[in-house]
Amino acid sequence: MAKVAVYRKEHFNAAHRLNNPELDAATNEKLFGKCNNPNYHGHNYDLIVKVTGEPDSRTGYVIDLKLLSDLIKTEVLKKFDHKNLNLDTEEFKQLNPTAENIAIAIYHILRPKLGNHLDLQVRLYETERNFVEYPV
Repeated sequence: MAKVAVYRKEHFNAAHRLNNPELDAATNEKLFGKCNNPNYHGHNYDLIVKVTGEPDSRTGYVIDLKLLSDLIKTEVLKKFDHKNLNLDTEEFKQLNPTAENIAIAIYHILRPKLGNHLDLQVRLYETERNFVEYPV
């Protein structure tokens, strides 16, 4: 049977600061610009989760999209929505919360919750024009 990709789009708001504590303030400011604001800044993130697999012979679903939506809300949005990623989340206590690292973290949160017969990809829009995908 052919594989099919299904997508679920969600949204969350979060603040962060891009900063490498191993570098001095001038270098951090040069590397990260406005994103290095010591008082943090926020984004309205759009998250698209792609699940690929063969439709189930009984249901016709690759995955029940209601179940996928609930999983994203419980495992990702509850952790990240309206949070300061640097201060309020375990995932970014020691990891710079770039869009790249956020997408990787979301992938690793969701991957164990899905069957091994399903492929997963995370696309995260930090702005309308800037987005990342993991894995590629």
